[in-house]
Amino acid sequence: MFLPRLMIKTNINWHFWQELRIWSINHRSYCRFSTDHQHENLISLLQSCKQTSQTAQIHGMMLKTGFDNIPYPLSKLLAQVCMQDIRYAAAVFEQIKSPNLYMFNTMLRGYSISSEPQIGLALFNCMRAQNHRQDFLLDQFTFVSVLKSCSRLLEVWTGLGVHTVVLKTGFDLFLNVKNALLHFYCVCGRIPEAHQLFDELRTMRDLVSWNTLMGGYLCASQYDLVVDLFKKLYRDGSAISVTTALRVLSAVGELRDISLGECLHMFCLKVGFLCNLNIVTALISMYGKHRFIYSARRIFDEIDVKKDVVLWNCLIDVYAKTGFLEEALELLTLMKHDGLLPNSSTLAGLLSACSASGALAIGQYVHDYVEEQQLVLDVVLGTAIVDMYAKSGLLEKAVSVFDRMECKDVRSWTAMISGYGLHGQANHAVTLFHIMEEEGFAPNEVTFLAVLNSCSHGGLVEEGTKCFRRMVEVYKMIPKIEHYGCIIDLLGRAGLLEEAYELIRGLPLERDSTAWRALLGACRVYGNVDVAERVKQELEQIHEEHPADWLALTSTYAVAGMVPHHTCLLERAKLLVKEADYVQRAKKEAGCSTIESLDNMRDDLH
Repeated sequence: MFLPRLMIKTNINWHFWQELRIWSINHRSYCRFSTDHQHENLISLLQSCKQTSQTAQIHGMMLKTGFDNIPYPLSKLLAQVCMQDIRYAAAVFEQIKSPNLYMFNTMLRGYSISSEPQIGLALFNCMRAQNHRQDFLLDQFTFVSVLKSCSRLLEVWTGLGVHTVVLKTGFDLFLNVKNALLHFYCVCGRIPEAHQLFDELRTMRDLVSWNTLMGGYLCASQYDLVVDLFKKLYRDGSAISVTTALRVLSAVGELRDISLGECLHMFCLKVGFLCNLNIVTALISMYGKHRFIYSARRIFDEIDVKKDVVLWNCLIDVYAKTGFLEEALELLTLMKHDGLLPNSSTLAGLLSACSASGALAIGQYVHDYVEEQQLVLDVVLGTAIVDMYAKSGLLEKAVSVFDRMECKDVRSWTAMISGYGLHGQANHAVTLFHIMEEEGFAPNEVTFLAVLNSCSHGGLVEEGTKCFRRMVEVYKMIPKIEHYGCIIDLLGRAGLLEEAYELIRGLPLERDSTAWRALLGACRVYGNVDVAERVKQELEQIHEEHPADWLALTSTYAVAGMVPHHTCLLERAKLLVKEADYVQRAKKEAGCSTIESLDNMRDDLH
């Protein structure tokens, strides 16, 4: 039997090809006669497509039979392609002469979940240009998709503009639009605006609204507010989802309130959430953060559902982080007996614990296990092994693993640069940093800290200064106190405090007291009174005066042997310290405990 070439190339199954062939024969004379039944057959065939190549076959048949000129089947084709290949969908969309609102919204939704959400924002501007047409008006789904793109891109100002359009057009009455705005503000860290929007939803908010705000507080590390929201939600008698429970369990793990955690454990047991592996994993993680290893292991052993790799990883990570490394290795064996193989995340967490505790023997055992099982040395696992060997003093092994890694990211390069710095090979660290840039990897703040620290310990003044300027001028990063400390320590060791002063003054940044205070501390160490006085004047000019600055200046005089001539400075420093201490005690409130007993928490929930 003859098989079409395209079928052989794209591996389309025989059943699908037969259905497509029958549909083509039945609709070959479509041009003047079309029925809803024919449309439904085509759409049913589209929904059965599992690969882009299959959808392309149907698209070709639609072009032959003229179905590409009918909005309804064409819209369904576009929706199907958007879920498979957004660029193919864009090519289809460009050929449509007069796309309707559904087609635009389909493309917006496709871009919002693709790797190119910024194109969705440009498409939205194009839609607004056509919004004056009577037959083309934006709807709620338009704003939901474009706000999702803004959230993924962290486009704060664009999102604020979209919010303005929503208010002007009256679409703020739709709950899904409000929830999309709430998600946008939470993701972008605009928590006060998110809370205000949540309050405006008082009469119409749903569980999505509650979960979204809880997630925002969780990302902002405001864990107490997550628990408070959960209590209010429970008292309102609203249904609580798995997502809600996961949010509050994550918050309780960070609060280190074990009584509250045990109460939530009972709540999950009561409502039947322990059948969900995500909930079980969150509970084990929560108990692990409280160092309740027995409780975490008991949950793991008692569940009836089939354990997956993520759950095993969680328990192994709990044992490793609490120092039970040998028990974590035993879990690897049990995991294998359970029919599962550890992945890179499993072993990376164990290797990280080995690096922190200096357990080189266990780290080498894990590396040998990786080679015996012929596991892929991906970015996560490779970086963990490099970091473990570098921190354990085996630089040559770290270099060997790093060179064998086929895929690297900025963390891999940073781990190796830091390893060179730890072993006093500053020149190699700087050279590797330049190779990293040549390979097209943009360094982050941790990378620059590793380079500057290497230069500081290696006395590479010129290289360190260049890297520091590059961090600010090329990559537009704002140095933190650790970066300032490294560069000032570098210049201070070389006796170049004057150069450090000029460097900070010449940076294209807003005046920052952090840098000046780091330099003032260096002046105290080296007894450089001249630079110390000028630094103190800089701090006064930016209105960042602090009693500790006077103490540092006084100590600088002491190191320089000039205390008898400047006793008034010491008296001034003591007076400011007393005033600051008095103000602090005046502001201090009465102490109170925030720990709730298990019985109180039960009362709150009931």
